[in-house]
Amino acid sequence: DRIDTEMRRGETERWIVSGREMQHPFHVHATHFTVLRNGGRDVDFARTGLKDTVLVEGEAEILVRIDRTADASAAFMYHCHILEHEDAGMMAALVVA
Repeated sequence: DRIDTEMRRGETERWIVSGREMQHPFHVHATHFTVLRNGGRDVDFARTGLKDTVLVEGEAEILVRIDRTADASAAFMYHCHILEHEDAGMMAALVVA
């Protein structure tokens, strides 16, 4: 029943996602996002566009917008896509009002 993040439906948020020791495939459920920077560099044109997963190279800056609601009974998840990392706590719940 843990909720880690709250967003407002239709608002855009800038998130900084960090994974310093190694690369992490970061995934957000229920939406797509835009990657602005990854590994300290602007994203080149070939890697632009809407994503639901990004391979975080140290630190990534992304824009997230969700146009659906989700309450605590059906929260959206965001997490590292490496199962051992999810099990170690790299997973969180998001509600959208």
